[in-house]
Amino acid sequence: MKVAIVYASTTGNTEMLANAAAEGAKAAGREVSITTADSADSAETLSADLILLGSPAMGAEQLEDSMETFFSGIEGSLNGKKVGLFGSYDWGDGQWISDWSDRVSGVGATLVGSVKAHLTPEDADLEAVKKLAGE
Repeated sequence: MKVAIVYASTTGNTEMLANAAAEGAKAAGREVSITTADSADSAETLSADLILLGSPAMGAEQLEDSMETFFSGIEGSLNGKKVGLFGSYDWGDGQWISDWSDRVSGVGATLVGSVKAHLTPEDADLEAVKKLAGE
């Protein structure tokens, strides 16, 4: 099983989650590709059995710009795909991940789960994203 992990990170918190996801997928014996949203290949990402996308909350609970651009480019091709989401936030309650989840489900993808960390991910957040990647 191939897992594609694509993320954007501004402070390193979402990158920590992405790296933990890669660890979890590798520990489960999966083939892993991990890349940032600004350099990700759409076709390679869409060819994966499981797609994990990560972004910090920005502005008014929105995706980081490079992730919004990447996600918008593949959004219409996610029907039937297994997708998990993760990221970090500072203010609010993490509404961006709920909105993003709705977008994923709205195009017919199977949302396998989401992990949101307030600021620096705690051990429980890292374990949750590892589990998400290993399922």
